[in-house]
Amino acid sequence: MKPKVFVTRPVIKNIAPDDFSLMEKECELEVFPYDRIIEKSELIEGAKDKDGILISVGDPFTDKEVIEAGKNLKIIATIGVAFSHIDIEAATAKRIYVTNTPSTEIASAVAEATWALLLAVTKRIVEGDKDVRAGRFLGWGPADYIGADIPRQTLGIVGFGRIGRLVAKLAQGWDMRILYADEIPADPETEKELNVQRVPLETLLREADFITLHCPLIPGQTFHLIGEKEFSLMKPSAYLVNVARGPVIDEKALVKCLQEKRIAGAALDVYENEPALSEGLADLDNVIVTPHLASATHRARRSYVSLAIKNLLAGVRGEIPPNLVNEELRKGQA
Repeated sequence: MKPKVFVTRPVIKNIAPDDFSLMEKECELEVFPYDRIIEKSELIEGAKDKDGILISVGDPFTDKEVIEAGKNLKIIATIGVAFSHIDIEAATAKRIYVTNTPSTEIASAVAEATWALLLAVTKRIVEGDKDVRAGRFLGWGPADYIGADIPRQTLGIVGFGRIGRLVAKLAQGWDMRILYADEIPADPETEKELNVQRVPLETLLREADFITLHCPLIPGQTFHLIGEKEFSLMKPSAYLVNVARGPVIDEKALVKCLQEKRIAGAALDVYENEPALSEGLADLDNVIVTPHLASATHRARRSYVSLAIKNLLAGVRGEIPPNLVNEELRKGQA
């Protein structure tokens, strides 16, 4: 008898067709039929009698109620690196595997997008584009659209995992001083190769001209990691880029900070109450807002989906998935 699987995003069939076909052969699939974000009630209904569910970071919070509905669940496989949208504790208590999809392709895409956002906000690209389209560009002026210099400035990287390290690698051509903040230090060889220095977060915030966020969202640790106090430490000329998770920033405090021009600008690809924006954010000229697109390359998204399906198939077969989040379930299973 084939394992039963619920898939929340029908579009994945087109992103990784070969992997999807393999899942179709091995499993009895129920695919959510609509090209929209699934409602929580629909997710609960879909989880019933299933051995596995394949979800994404944009889906509703997979909490205890969803997990209780899935009485036969063996695995919750998410498309995406983040897993804060899943109640890990509730899943672990039921001995349900939870998996995510870290990969070099995804890290590379997000690191590239980080630099795209940083360059766009510091060079005032979006602001200039809007003015040209609106007919406000009346000719070149020597004091128009002056932005920030990148070379020989200080880059502060918060979270020095795969993405943070690639951001540092891409910075090598700019002759920058690079600081990073992370609870886990990089090995000395990596620090030497990338010419980076580990410092406390407060030091990084005080000294960096550009700050990029790449840390996971961990309740009680990184929720509102950057708030009023942290903004007060930054230089008035500093720029902030967030491609991590929205709630890492206190968005209301950010809006106030930008309105008062206490920092030079920000570029955000993720939001505290995604997809909604905090009041006033979209009205500001010194912020760029993009629709969670940092990983949106063909190679990265294909990698996302392919890894998620591989994880799911391992889980419904009774094997330990390759990208296990709740590692405590590995004990006694190997």
